[in-house]
Amino acid sequence: MALSLIFLVPTILWIWALVDILKSDFKSDVEKIIWLLLVIFVPVLGWILYFAIGRSQRINRFY
Repeated sequence: MALSLIFLVPTILWIWALVDILKSDFKSDVEKIIWLLLVIFVPVLGWILYFAIGRSQRINRFY
């Protein structure tokens, strides 16, 4: 049980980061691509950095 949580939680956070990046608008498309590549190729460090730094770089749109 504990072993499955060790793999399940990072996988959920990885998918959440990818979906959030794809749905969000950034100042440039290059920033979006860099975040996507970082999260895909360096999964754990990538989503940690994205949630710590990347979310503040998004463009906030109020509809």
